Amino acid sequence: MPAPRTPLRSARARRDARDGRVRRGAAVTAAHARARGFTLLEMLVVLVIAGLLVSLASLSLTRNPRTDLREEAQRIALLFESAGDEAQVRARPIAWQPTAHGFRFDVSSPDGWRTLRDDLLRPRDWDGGVTGADIDYPGAGQPGSDTRASRVVFGTESIDTPVRVTLHSAVGSATIVGTGNGRYEVQ
Repeated sequence: MPAPRTPLRSARARRDARDGRVRRGAAVTAAHARARGFTLLEMLVVLVIAGLLVSLASLSLTRNPRTDLREEAQRIALLFESAGDEAQVRARPIAWQPTAHGFRFDVSSPDGWRTLRDDLLRPRDWDGGVTGADIDYPGAGQPGSDTRASRVVFGTESIDTPVRVTLHSAVGSATIVGTGNGRYEVQ
């Protein structure tokens, strides 16, 4: 015959159940299970918020088109310096010529101008949103006038004619200035 329950024991069991304590051998209550972790809905809300924050951060990290244009101008200015050095090494003039979708470097040969195909001075497409270029030789021709040209020629001498190349894009323009001493800078 089972032992009768004492009033003290049943009162303790009732108090433990009311306070959410689990006694040995008792079933886990629903309130206790909820207190141990997150619900699926709570996890989904956190994931949605995290996704929104990541998408906002990626939108704020997009590049400025003016910065892209300036970087393209700096890249071309460095290529101009390399082309000038290459013309001196080859003892043949090299020309830079803008095309419809980019630019190319040509080397002078007995047959005329021939497009270079090496790694550094190969034909390239415009980057940085560039849509075209203008070439000016300030002071060439009549005093006080600018002369437009279709190509920039790098001679075999270290001293050359000053030139100004303006790159155009939808957001503005950037100008590459060559002073005639073989160095080019972006303005």
